[in-house]
Amino acid sequence: MDRRVFLATLGTAAAAAPSSRGGIALNEDSNHYFASRAGRRLGAEEVSSFVDQYAGTQVRELLLNVNAMRAGFPSKTRTSFWDGYDPKGPDNQELFASVPAAEAKFARAWVHQAWQMHQDAIDPYRLWLARARKHRIGAWVSVRMNDLHNVDDERHYLHSEFWKTHPELRRVPYRGEQRDKALDYLQPAVREHNWKFVEEVAGRYDFDGMELDWMRFGFHFTPGREAEGARVLTDFHRRLRKLLGPKKRIAVRVPSRPETAQRLGLDAVTWAKEGLVDIVTVTNFWRTVDNDMPIGLWRRLLPGSVVLAAGLELGLNAFQGSVAVGGRPFQTNSLETVRGSAAAYMAQGADRIYLFNYMDSQTAMDDLSTYPALLREIGDAGAMAGKPRRHVVTYQDTWAPGEKASYKLPVEAEAGRWFGIRVPVGDVPAGAKVAVRLGVKGGDAAKWEVRCNGVLTGFDRVEDGLKPGPNCPVYRFAGTLGTTEAVVDVKAASAGRVEWVEVFVEGRA
Repeated sequence: MDRRVFLATLGTAAAAAPSSRGGIALNEDSNHYFASRAGRRLGAEEVSSFVDQYAGTQVRELLLNVNAMRAGFPSKTRTSFWDGYDPKGPDNQELFASVPAAEAKFARAWVHQAWQMHQDAIDPYRLWLARARKHRIGAWVSVRMNDLHNVDDERHYLHSEFWKTHPELRRVPYRGEQRDKALDYLQPAVREHNWKFVEEVAGRYDFDGMELDWMRFGFHFTPGREAEGARVLTDFHRRLRKLLGPKKRIAVRVPSRPETAQRLGLDAVTWAKEGLVDIVTVTNFWRTVDNDMPIGLWRRLLPGSVVLAAGLELGLNAFQGSVAVGGRPFQTNSLETVRGSAAAYMAQGADRIYLFNYMDSQTAMDDLSTYPALLREIGDAGAMAGKPRRHVVTYQDTWAPGEKASYKLPVEAEAGRWFGIRVPVGDVPAGAKVAVRLGVKGGDAAKWEVRCNGVLTGFDRVEDGLKPGPNCPVYRFAGTLGTTEAVVDVKAASAGRVEWVEVFVEGRA
């Protein structure tokens, strides 16, 4: 979106925030249940009871994802997960022939589970929608609009027949990167294929709302034709509103920056102003939570009647290619780091905290014992008040073609030179103890000058093995804070590579 358009739009304040402010929206993956319960013969009541864990929590919308490329139910409009599966065949049968033996064994187990439930006439999504309503939780379906899992393997068992047999319909057929292989919505055949599936889901299930997940995987048009694509997707949403009528709600997931969303053809602001969507979730794509999304700007751009959700991904990585403590390439958020993200975003005007990939097993937090507490805290600023929270610097992972990517970390600190990093922290409790943590590789930061909002901090100690944290020593500096943002100014006494920055709010003294 052009900056002049931004400024003009900001001149008109949005209406009052929705009365439905607060709470959690939680997305359940399309095949997580099949994979995590594989090898067990399940009855309808046991399947239904999966939803019971969210009763009495802050979960206000349970969004049940019903598809990747393939559908999780016996679809008439696209390939289902178990299509082509032979329950009497070996692990290396044709469906799984392109993957290594260990993956084939795992895949066969969960696909068999999905097949068996289908044979037993158990539709988990239908059961879960009913149970969610019983618990007075919003019962939603979520449709992935352009899933690209494992497209590096053209024969992978997750791929639909439509995608495999129509390479000419891909958005960048002359390249081979993952997102190049997404289907191009400028092609009428692609739109109709996906429309028929949306229509089928709408006719099959009784739900309170439908989410179109445009962030799986976020790229839907030939580069340079996104403006034309935006008009196409707006028409798609008009068609959906007409299909569902005024009583059923519609949600979308879009990139974290308004200008990036616009440049990708995902014009959520127009959809919201036309009354085509009721909930807009802004989010990163996958590997890390984005802790610097412009929630305040989104709130001013969207009508006040539209619920604005801050999307939190499961991962917590500081920059592209960063390595986590213990040499791990990926680490998850903890309860304290999710509190930090949620508290900052609610202070900026988010109406809802949206959890993606925060499931009850497998794709889940490293410390799953804190999951129940997470569901009972992070949708309410009052419930988090006075509790320890960590505000970690991360990065934006989705950019439109041709946009210049920018990152805060890593910083190659030079001796005698200053650098500064801004960290949104939300409302800090009176009397809270605050610490700045710097992860530094190749240098001794104990003698560095570190200021928080201009106030000098004092070196406290080195914290090795901080989890989640970086794969380098972490230097802790004690300080104070009294605003909703922290600017950390650092003067390096010696050269070093800064790979981690966070503000730790310890809670009430």
